[in-house]
This record gives sequence, structure tokens and C-alpha cells, in this order.
Amino acid sequence: MTRVSPLSPNALRHAAGIASWRWVAPVLIVVVAWLAASAAHAQNLVQRTFPQAALRGEITFGTPPEVLVNDQPARLSPGARIRGLNNMLVMSATLVGQRAVVNYRLEPTTGLVHEVWLLRDDEVDPRKPWPTTLEEQRTWLFDPVAQTWTPRR
Repeated sequence: MTRVSPLSPNALRHAAGIASWRWVAPVLIVVVAWLAASAAHAQNLVQRTFPQAALRGEITFGTPPEVLVNDQPARLSPGARIRGLNNMLVMSATLVGQRAVVNYRLEPTTGLVHEVWLLRDDEVDPRKPWPTTLEEQRTWLFDPVAQTWTPRR
């Protein structure tokens, strides 16, 4: 076997073959896929906070700004914000014809629907009641840290 000097051109070619970049692409793909899956999973675990003024209901989106809130006609306010399941803004025109369980907030001066949060299944827990009317909202106690309502007895 011939001995290769560490500074010879053959040594450099030999070292380049050992440190081949062929393994980088598959490893990079695995790492990126793992990070994407982790981020998607973490997004579902984040607890969103809702304001005390939010009510729970079912909304059916019509041609903007028309909506049905608990089967009653209503309108979205100018500049209404609709947050999707991932808490990102959703344009009302993309939801036409869809029905969803939501938390929503009315604009105090006009009574128009100003903010809407489309709820994930884990946010609609029957063991954690949420007021559906303004009367319930006035008479129940709200814990903003736990995001829970307690009906007064």
C-alpha cells in the first residue's frame, strides 16, 4: 500500500471523498420535516385567551358582511377580525356558506360583530361553560387566567 502525503493532491481528493456532502440533503430534509411537525403540534397546544366581553355561539357566514349568529341575522362591522383555528386572520369571503362554533365580540356602540374566533374542538369543552347571551355574561363570574366562567347560583 502506498503512503499518501497529507499535503499531496491525492490526500485532498481522498479527504473530500470521506467528507462527502451526499448525506447532507437527506439529513436536512428530516430535520426540516421534524421542525415543521413540531411547530404545527405546538400551535395546537397554545391556549388562546379570549376577552371577557366574548360570547359563545354558532355563526353561519353569508356574503360579507352578512352572517347568522345563533340563527339570527347579524352583520360584521367594518374592520371585523376573524381568527381561524391557528389564530391567524381569515378573510370573511373565504368562509361563505360555512357554519362554525365561535367566540365573538360585539362592537359596543353599534352591536355589529367585531371580533370572531373560530374554535378548535379542544376549546369547545362542555365542562367549561361560556356565556351565550349578554344576560349570562352579566351574571356569571369570569376567571381571566383560567379562561373559565362560573354561573352564579
